[in-house]
Amino acid sequence: MIDYLIIKKHQNISMSKRNISFTEAIREAVFQSIKKDKNLFLMGEGVDDPSSMWGTIKGVKKKFGKSKTIEMPVSENGMIGVAIGAAINGSKVLVNLQRVEFALYAFEQIINNAAKTSYISRGQHSVPIVIRMVIGRGWGQGPEHGQSLENIFSAIPGLKVVIPAFPEEAKSMLIASIFDPNPVIFLEHRWSHFAKGKVDEKFKIKKLKSFNKITNGSQLTLIANSVNVLECLRVSKLLKKYNINIDLFNLCMPNPLDLTEIIRSVKKTKRIITIDLSHKRLGMGAEIIASILEKKINLKSSPIRLGLPFHPVPSSRGLIKNFYPTGHDILNSIRESLKIDKIKFSKILNEYNSSTKKLPIDVPDPYFKGPF
Repeated sequence: MIDYLIIKKHQNISMSKRNISFTEAIREAVFQSIKKDKNLFLMGEGVDDPSSMWGTIKGVKKKFGKSKTIEMPVSENGMIGVAIGAAINGSKVLVNLQRVEFALYAFEQIINNAAKTSYISRGQHSVPIVIRMVIGRGWGQGPEHGQSLENIFSAIPGLKVVIPAFPEEAKSMLIASIFDPNPVIFLEHRWSHFAKGKVDEKFKIKKLKSFNKITNGSQLTLIANSVNVLECLRVSKLLKKYNINIDLFNLCMPNPLDLTEIIRSVKKTKRIITIDLSHKRLGMGAEIIASILEKKINLKSSPIRLGLPFHPVPSSRGLIKNFYPTGHDILNSIRESLKIDKIKFSKILNEYNSSTKKLPIDVPDPYFKGPF
């Protein structure tokens, strides 16, 4: 489970940065992008609902007028088809598709049309659409509404897949996605919306990249994404007290996948652990580790993958408790990779266990406030 930590960055923060939530960061990105480009509009499910998508588009119609929001019928395949047509004809479209499972009804349009239009037109046409969807665990969402599916989208050439973990990433990566000529799948974990952090109030279009480096170390390379990064931060902070330092990376854009930073890190640390947000089988961790092994880097220990078991996401609290990778699992994997004696490592595990035994199971920790 995630214990939301207060992680303070030891760096100078510009005066234009404020502590705001992930939700507020998304909303700010939407408002600033509409103001920047008159061709951008919103469409989808719940666009007129002030609580839609955690309130991230609240007030758009009031601020910019009815022409900027289009509430669509519950017909996902048709909806994405309309968005593609508008994009080809010069608009930028931000689609609210709510839960990621709703995209399953629109796979024909997303995979065959949005992802392939630029290729089959030899670059004459682009499809600048962003499809926002909520992913992941929480409140017993279960097998039909608690999935992530980033592995499926990341297997499609022509799609960009973005998964921010922090408020600053949420704003900058949504802006970058909106102004990217390619179709972008933008995935937001429901727990991420509770996080707070320092976010620049200025409008900037930054380049999307696969990884953001979170901590520096020399002993091990650890890769995670979305809310799993928060648990890894907690683990990293604990290990640092015991002089164990890791290179922690947030995999915030799994497709396209640029492994340059990871290869450089693994050449330094000689060890790698990956944590998938979705199933371990056929996951992003498997892809990353396979690519590392192809480089014939001389590793000091075998690569380790963590992720969900190959099983539908449960709703039962009893089953949830042992379904998701925990900090305890991460610590044990690090101990195994570093080949530390179990007895010597027990002090670290005991400290972790004592600090997390009272945390809730399937809801975000109420003490999670940031800043990250």
